[in-house]
Amino acid sequence: MDHLTYKKPRICILGCGNIGALHAKNLQWRATLYFCSRSRVSAYKFNLKFKGEGIFDDLNAVLESDVDAVVIASPPEHHKDQIIALLEVGKAVLVEKPMCISPEEIVEIETALERVETPLLMIAENYYYKPSLSYIKHMVTQGDIGEMRSVSVKKLTTQQAQGWKNAYGALLEGGIHFIALISDLFDAVPEQIEAIFPGYSGSTPERESVVRMVYPTGAIGELHYSWQTPSLTKGVFQHSYIEGTRGRIVFESNGIYIRKPQKGFRILWPGLKDLMGYRAMMADFLSCLQNRSRQPYSDFARAKRDLKIVFDAYACSG
Repeated sequence: MDHLTYKKPRICILGCGNIGALHAKNLQWRATLYFCSRSRVSAYKFNLKFKGEGIFDDLNAVLESDVDAVVIASPPEHHKDQIIALLEVGKAVLVEKPMCISPEEIVEIETALERVETPLLMIAENYYYKPSLSYIKHMVTQGDIGEMRSVSVKKLTTQQAQGWKNAYGALLEGGIHFIALISDLFDAVPEQIEAIFPGYSGSTPERESVVRMVYPTGAIGELHYSWQTPSLTKGVFQHSYIEGTRGRIVFESNGIYIRKPQKGFRILWPGLKDLMGYRAMMADFLSCLQNRSRQPYSDFARAKRDLKIVFDAYACSG
C-alpha cells in the first residue's frame, strides 16, 4: 500500500461490546472511526476510548451517513437485516461470524449481493488468517505428508454462554472457526456430513458436537468441539492431526505450535504477534476498501460453505 496516497477510510463500528472493542483497537490508527450501539452511553465511551470522530444514534443514521464501511459486531440475529440494508446503500461490510443464523438467511443475503453493483461483504473469520494455518497449508501444498487423507481437530473446554450467546449452539458460535479451518485445508465441499451432540436434549442449545465430513476424494474431516468438557489448560495445548499418505502434521489446536512432519521432534512456532489472525484479517478488509475491484479471502462463498456444514450438522439431530 502506498502510504503517500493512502486515505483513511471512514468506518463505523456497529455494536459496542467486547468484539466491537477488538475491531476498534485494530482499526484505531488505520481508519477514521465512528460508533453506533443500542446504548448511546456505550457508543460515547467507545468514541472517547478509541479517539473516534462521532457516534450515530441508530442504523438509519449510519445508512444516511458518508461512512465508507461498517463493521457489524451486533448479535447474530440482527446480522442479515443489517448486512442487506448496508449493502443496498453502497456501504462495504465486515460482519462478525456467524454471518447469519439460518439457511434461509444465507439465501436472502446472496440475493441481495446479486442486486448490488460491486458489493464488498467480508466475514470476520480470523482463522483463515492465522499464521499457523498458512504454515500448515504450505506443508500440505509442497507435499510434506503426501496426499491428505484426514484432518482431526479437537477443542474441548468449559465456557459459559452469557447474554445473547446463550441463544445459540456452541458449534455455530465457536465451532465454526474450526469448521472454517478444516474447510480451508480441503478447499472443497463435503459430500456427506454426520454429527452427534453429546448431552443435547433439545430444550437448550447444544454445548458439544462431533462432526464428521466426507470429501469427494474419500478424505475425512472431523471436529470435536465442546463448551462443557473440563480442561485443566482451558482448551490450550490440545492436539489436532493431519494424516497423509506419507506422514502426519500435529498442531496445537489454537495454532500456538506445529510439529513438523520430518523424523524426530521438530517444532515450528508461527509466532505470537498475530496468533489469532486479527491483524491480517483487518489488513485484507482495508486493502479491499482501497481497491473495490478485489474481494477478501474471507468472502461470502466461504462463509456460505462453512455455515452449510453447521446447518447440515444440526439437521442430523432432527
